[in-house]
Amino acid sequence: MTTGATPPGPAAMAYFDGLLATDLIETTDLTIDPGVLDRGGWWAVLITYEGAMTGYRFRTVTRTSLPPPTTAWTGPTPGSWRSSLDRPTYQAGVRRIHRLIEAGEVYQVNLCRMLTAPLARGNPAPYQGMLRLGDGPQSDWVVTASPELFLSRHGDILTSSPIKGTTGPREPFLDKDYPENIMITDLIRNDLGRISRPGTVTVTELLQRQEHPGLAHLVSTVQGRIPPTTGWGDILAATLPPGSVTGAPKIRAQQAISELENTPRGPYCGAVGYVDADTGHAQLAVGIRTFFTRHDPQGRRYLHFGTGAGITYASDPAAEWTETELKAARLIALTDKES
Repeated sequence: MTTGATPPGPAAMAYFDGLLATDLIETTDLTIDPGVLDRGGWWAVLITYEGAMTGYRFRTVTRTSLPPPTTAWTGPTPGSWRSSLDRPTYQAGVRRIHRLIEAGEVYQVNLCRMLTAPLARGNPAPYQGMLRLGDGPQSDWVVTASPELFLSRHGDILTSSPIKGTTGPREPFLDKDYPENIMITDLIRNDLGRISRPGTVTVTELLQRQEHPGLAHLVSTVQGRIPPTTGWGDILAATLPPGSVTGAPKIRAQQAISELENTPRGPYCGAVGYVDADTGHAQLAVGIRTFFTRHDPQGRRYLHFGTGAGITYASDPAAEWTETELKAARLIALTDKES
């Protein structure tokens, strides 16, 4: 059964976890029927922060390296990017979150801004991948260099590795980074606890430093075992949107985000990856460090990229803005190079 959009052309492809998927045979709206992910097939999955979920089932899946590009491509220059929130507005948002924390409404909120540039015709990351939806210069695509695991599944074991805490290479983390990471790790533990067997949710790693090109992160890992009757509909309902890009408590943090951010996040801060329903394996990354294309009503094509920071009461508005620039700088620079 195919629902939603007509499948893109034969050049549609996906690449995640060393697996190249081709020959798209089905496109399904997972918000209508997430159960298709339990019934067989290899699916590329794209989930927006706002909750739209689409599955793309491919016939052919091969373990291989990603094919090199057939033509040179030059992306937007650094100066052509426009931010949905300028620096004064973003810093005002941080101060607004301070007031919400003082009022006891939230403990932490992830405040983001979207960067957009018109699109004319080397960053290693553990969960990098791509999804191309069709052929030709007008086809849309998603490319991720995400360092953050939203969910992996191996049989009945679910794993999530939230990131909270960012600094420069070989630089120390701020004092606020450690309690922020523990707070979100506890939120993820609660999310997995909603669907895991009692007593199986454990924090297997806490406050691990991970080095990445141009920055370092604090990462923790949570695991749980799910009952045999738990399907992907249950899993996604319990865990979306990712806790690391919302805040705590999650529902009130989401409300604050909708009040403070003036544009949808889309695939940014959602999830992207694959579900292999035949083997019981899956890997979905949090949609950070992620580029995606969209068309406006006039048919003009734009490249989008988001960046954000977790805001706590100890957050300094200027420092949080600087963190969003640190996260974006390397990848934005890469779009100005031919590949």
